[in-house]
Amino acid sequence: MRRRAGVGAIQKQKLEQEKYREKGSEIQENQFQQMSKQLEVFRENLEDFATKHKNEIKKNAQFRRQFQEMCAAIGVDPLASGKGFWSVLGIGDFYYELGVQIVEVCLATNYKNGGLITLDELRSRLVAARGRAKKHQDITNEDLLAAVKKLRIFGNG
Repeated sequence: MRRRAGVGAIQKQKLEQEKYREKGSEIQENQFQQMSKQLEVFRENLEDFATKHKNEIKKNAQFRRQFQEMCAAIGVDPLASGKGFWSVLGIGDFYYELGVQIVEVCLATNYKNGGLITLDELRSRLVAARGRAKKHQDITNEDLLAAVKKLRIFGNG
């Protein structure tokens, strides 16, 4: 006949489980610290990149779109925060300025169309209003949509 495990075996088993739990917690903590360090290095590199290419991000629509896609892919929204590094860099200012200009165009055409306007007509009116300089004409439909998205916090009307 086989006997059941005694009190000593049960205590030994509990002790082993506790050691496994402690080791698991230790490994988890180490992994968390490593990931935190990697994220910090990545954040610093992203900020350096944005600083070096600030003017190109503001002026070149395609580069700006690619930068936003890269940030979105990693879960960073440099345009969302009004505080911290991104606001100092001024990347979001382009969209806030564009948003104000969009509202101005919609208000100016309100008597004709009730403030509703197609993206292409809006873009052509903005290009005309902003001036003939090349840097002012690099506005894409994606830029217009991003600027309108920033205006959503004001609600409808």
